[in-house]
Amino acid sequence: MAIPFVPRIDNAPYAEIEQMSALVQRVIAKNPSKFSYHGTGTYIVGTNEVVVIDPGPLLDSHKDALASALQDRTVVGIVVTHCHSDHSPLTPWLVELTGAPTYAIGPHRVYEGFVEEDDHDASEDDPSEEKSDEERETTDMAFTPDIAVVDGAVFLTTSEFSLTAVATPGHTSNHLCVAMDTENALFTGDHVMGWSTTVVSPPDGDMRAYFASMQKVIDRTDGILYPTHGGPITDPQPFLRAYLAHRIEREQNIVLQIAAGNNTIPGIVKVLYATIDKRLHRPA
Repeated sequence: MAIPFVPRIDNAPYAEIEQMSALVQRVIAKNPSKFSYHGTGTYIVGTNEVVVIDPGPLLDSHKDALASALQDRTVVGIVVTHCHSDHSPLTPWLVELTGAPTYAIGPHRVYEGFVEEDDHDASEDDPSEEKSDEERETTDMAFTPDIAVVDGAVFLTTSEFSLTAVATPGHTSNHLCVAMDTENALFTGDHVMGWSTTVVSPPDGDMRAYFASMQKVIDRTDGILYPTHGGPITDPQPFLRAYLAHRIEREQNIVLQIAAGNNTIPGIVKVLYATIDKRLHRPA
């Protein structure tokens, strides 16, 4: 089932404040990659008392942009949707700058004996490319929130809005979406992206959990979704239903490939993603 992806944001400016709504601004970090698309979109929610969602990667240009955007404003909270290196590493700097507490589901899980880099040679995807952090999603193991939020609980309130935790494990075990009541908005992190489907990589990624979390978001009545990568999704229900249906269809196709004797990951990827740019096979 085709997913009605939102218009591309390839030309969206870096290091500038974009006014997304009356209460939502976005600053995009210049870290484009196969995983982060045009870059990490850091959200600033509120006017004077503000909350920052996903501070982003360790880039001086993004630091400067956020410092400028937050000047003369009071940061009352810093929210991290999950601990990948394009979302949380700038958090300590922002805490030092603002003194604001941090909120998340919790730290990234540690898996004994697990090596984050697998034995797949990314150069096989495109011989002209060397391995880099852009070839995989690296994890910020240093991040631990000041406050561990509870699913379904209102965890932060200002005079303009309240934020509610929506636990959405799947992409990672500690993935968090954030609901903002005033504008009926949901900040989806990497659970739902505007430009592509989401990578679900074990052991921390779990497709069963992801399916359940997708249904959980479908059952909500949010009027707009703000992903960390890609543009806002202004008609959530058709998008979400197509997103989930696509995942289920892909799973069924994998089962058929295995039944036909094609039982290696490279072999399955070669068939199911035959029409997809080979540079995207590794994230796929």
